[in-house]
Amino acid sequence: MVKSDRPAADPAPDCNLCPRLVAYRRENQAKQPDWFNGAVASFGPADGRLLIVGLAPGVTGANRTARPFTGDFAGDLLYATLAEHGFSTGTYDRRADDGLALVDCRITNAVRCVPPQNKPIGAEVKTCRQFLVAELARTPRPGAILALGRIAHDSLLTTMELRRAAYPFGHCARHDLGDGRILYDSYHCSRYNTNTGRLTPEMFSAVFTAIRKDLGPA
Repeated sequence: MVKSDRPAADPAPDCNLCPRLVAYRRENQAKQPDWFNGAVASFGPADGRLLIVGLAPGVTGANRTARPFTGDFAGDLLYATLAEHGFSTGTYDRRADDGLALVDCRITNAVRCVPPQNKPIGAEVKTCRQFLVAELARTPRPGAILALGRIAHDSLLTTMELRRAAYPFGHCARHDLGDGRILYDSYHCSRYNTNTGRLTPEMFSAVFTAIRKDLGPA
């Protein structure tokens, strides 16, 4: 068999690259042995023209269910909005086996293992960047990338070797990357942001309206 030089887009579930995250995983495994408790793979077709990049798995969401944004409030808002704009089929039910499928869309995270307090440190973001590199390498062009939150935005720009100052983060910002792809920004769809009014469902939907306008129908 011929081996590919392309890096793997997903880490192994028991990835041991980040000692702090491994230690936290083991704590979760001891408390919740029935949960996934591992590095979470990307979700959706590899040729989807829209790549959504979040921060990291939530402890009771993807860390529990093994699917990005599945099982917590952020997923409730994200998957409802994807359905509204034709990026999914089936019904989201907070379970990885609910039958939901993404259409022309793929979801990943800048960091693949759940971090304590949902806050990865810089070294963890840097270590996990190899998997984001692999995801971006197979992103179709023309296409769109959506960064959910500033950390995801900054990680994307660093991964693509682009100057942050040239692409300032802002909700509903649109950045032409000059390579056939458009980078969009949104505040993260977390419960905190929605509870404080920083992000409303209408604001979140507006980002996908702009993306759909650029991409056209699936």
